[in-house]
Amino acid sequence: MIARKNKWLLAGVQMALLVWSGTSFAADRVYVANEGADMVSVHDAASFEKLASVPVGQMPHNVQVSPDGKFAWVTNNGEPGQASGSTSHKGANHAAHGATEQPGAVWIIDTSTNAVVAKVAVGMHPAHVVVTPDGSLAYVTNGGDNSVSVIDTSARSLLATIAVGQFPHGLRVSPDGKEVYVANLKGGTVSIIDTASQKEVAKLPVGKGPAQTGFTPDGRFAFVSLSQENAVALIDPATRKVIRKVAVGTVPIQLYATPDSRTLLVANQGTRKMPGKTVSLIDLTTSKVVKTIETGSGAHGVVVDRAGRLAYVTNIYANSVSVMDLENRSVTKTIRVGKAPNGISITP
Repeated sequence: MIARKNKWLLAGVQMALLVWSGTSFAADRVYVANEGADMVSVHDAASFEKLASVPVGQMPHNVQVSPDGKFAWVTNNGEPGQASGSTSHKGANHAAHGATEQPGAVWIIDTSTNAVVAKVAVGMHPAHVVVTPDGSLAYVTNGGDNSVSVIDTSARSLLATIAVGQFPHGLRVSPDGKEVYVANLKGGTVSIIDTASQKEVAKLPVGKGPAQTGFTPDGRFAFVSLSQENAVALIDPATRKVIRKVAVGTVPIQLYATPDSRTLLVANQGTRKMPGKTVSLIDLTTSKVVKTIETGSGAHGVVVDRAGRLAYVTNIYANSVSVMDLENRSVTKTIRVGKAPNGISITP
């Protein structure tokens, strides 16, 4: 009896240590910006059970969890109920998201309570938001006025506004935190922002319809989806030049590299009339598509968990999210979420 009690005591201690150490994957959460529902849905990363629905501003386009996992940053077009127009990404083939005549905002969700704790006004028609690796700064693309807003995350206030190319959309921070790459959707360029000076230091011609940028975690490659070329451009960050283009599916939008820097996932959205429903997997050692995986109608946003085991893809026309097993390279489940799911992020 004593041995049995000790066995259960030891098991309890081990479980407590596992939770305390932060190695339990059950605690991971996925945040989905449901643009057509004016809310962010929160899901358990393992079961994808919905844990919460957080009302946010009008037409939330993108969500990004901070590197410490404490906050989720959401771009939107202001308070619900404001009169909205039909302004869209004119000249692009992917889904439109509305805009108002008022400046947009970033709303900040406390991930421990799933409550909105702050709102920061930015520029017109904000699209994407990213947070630097040290968590000190957030960058927001303002498609309506060709700028990027820089936010002091501690003060939760606007620090700077940087002029970039025409209709900036997706953006990502380099792994060392020194540069931000901004996809200028209508300009055919990628703007490079120096995070020390808060200035645009270069503008790279990349191709037609650049929608989202990214980096491999090892910093070896940068890349940008070309929504009007059905391709991805691979960039050498050292020389700031496009080194090759890789053909993918129709109207590629978001992309994300695996933690081992070996594979790039590209969501191919297509158009509303002719939806795409695949994710292309590019082997970054050969620069070739090695697998095309079917997800759902309008594959748009994509994120990979920190272990590189699972990927999550928003299907904007199907109002769903597909969960992908990256070892088996197959979809394991597809779950209904809110209307027009767009950006997606996972706790680090």
